[in-house]
Amino acid sequence: MAKSSTKNTATGPIGTSNTGLIDLYRDMRRIRTFEERVGELFVRGASAGSMLHLSIGEESAAVGVAGLMREGDTFTTHHRGHGIFLARGADPKRMMAEIAGREEGYCHGKGGSMHIADMGLGHLGANAIVGGGIPAVVGAGLASKRDGEGAISVAFFGDGAMQQGILYESMNMAALWDLPVLFVCINNQYGMGTRIEQATKGRHLHERALAFGLAGETVDGRDVRDVQEVAARLIDGARAGQPGFMAVDCYRFFGHARMDKSPYRTEEDETEGRAKDPVSFARDAILDTEEAAESDLKAMDDEIEKEMDATIDFAVQGSEPPLASMFRDVYGPDEPEPEPVRTRIDRILARD
Repeated sequence: MAKSSTKNTATGPIGTSNTGLIDLYRDMRRIRTFEERVGELFVRGASAGSMLHLSIGEESAAVGVAGLMREGDTFTTHHRGHGIFLARGADPKRMMAEIAGREEGYCHGKGGSMHIADMGLGHLGANAIVGGGIPAVVGAGLASKRDGEGAISVAFFGDGAMQQGILYESMNMAALWDLPVLFVCINNQYGMGTRIEQATKGRHLHERALAFGLAGETVDGRDVRDVQEVAARLIDGARAGQPGFMAVDCYRFFGHARMDKSPYRTEEDETEGRAKDPVSFARDAILDTEEAAESDLKAMDDEIEKEMDATIDFAVQGSEPPLASMFRDVYGPDEPEPEPVRTRIDRILARD
């Protein structure tokens, strides 16, 4: 399937490989490095708000699914959606500026880390409410079906949303109306600090979707090629009117949020989980098959490091949103904006 023409990739010394694994590795490495810089921004005290959530360890889900979407497709993400948006072609500088609350960000600094959106790339919005973004794809899928242009809508969410009723209402409607929709559960094993075994008896998450009449599969997220293979099957089905559900098993490398030191996880658990690193797995596979040399991959990594270093510089040098922008994008373009209270008070006092 063709990738969006808006995709923004780092320039590197290696071209496209026959298997495509080098391209997949490059995309995952860009996400990993971007998220590391997000953590650095937080430590510097330059991020907006006190909460941000990293997707390190989940890169294969973002690249394996979002990389197969076409221009015109739409999607929603959860609060851990930086990597997904980047995989869909987002500009990392504008993303970092948004996380820093700067005017140059995608939402002019008002969305922050958990509410980034961009209609131009089909991003209907990230959502900090668990499962909150899921129903939007049902509406988008219905609109796409009526338009008849073959676009799909994808909902990305975490395993914590598997206990939310809105997911099951949305899956039921998607199946009932044969909508071009794909539900993607990124199962990183923890809903905040609760291990999935403590939240649900049935671990085969896709089986719940089968009961509603959706196509469903679960895939190990260690190998991005396996994720891409399953995603291609389900995306093709969704475009043909068969909604689907996909669970990608992975491991969240760090705590729920940046300040969470994961006291609920043992050292053995973390060691075992991090051994499933999809970025390292792809790198090792490339070296094993001799598609690229270690020096070539290092040169690529260095280029990506420079690209993502520049995102922090861009963000911290950005401008604060002006007070007058507080109502921007809240009302329709033809609707007059409300008068800020401060302006109204000044106007009233000026009469005296």
